[in-house]
Amino acid sequence: MAGREPSRVELLRGTLDLLILRTLLPGPSHGHAIAKHIQRTSEDLLQVETGSLYPALHRLERKGWVKSEWGVSENKQRAKYYSLTTSGKKQLAAEHDRWNQLSAAIAALMNSGESGEKA
Repeated sequence: MAGREPSRVELLRGTLDLLILRTLLPGPSHGHAIAKHIQRTSEDLLQVETGSLYPALHRLERKGWVKSEWGVSENKQRAKYYSLTTSGKKQLAAEHDRWNQLSAAIAALMNSGESGEKA
């Protein structure tokens, strides 16, 4: 439908990895809790689907940025818990710096006062 704003925001490539790494910074968490944390923290603007979350977690694990181990969740279900590795913490810091640069560049462009005029 034309003119209708989407109810959710599509994530830029690589942004999901950054969000997952940041979510795991305080400590281990299972997939469902990671998705819920991202949703709650973004005030329901970002909703991570299972089909995106688990491939991202597996990719991060292959890169050595997260590790996993089986445990029991709050509701007594078997769950795989993910946690940051040392290299994952370094990657998070690097990605955070890049995100700050990108968002500052986009903000500068959006606030440039050129009103869409071409140079």
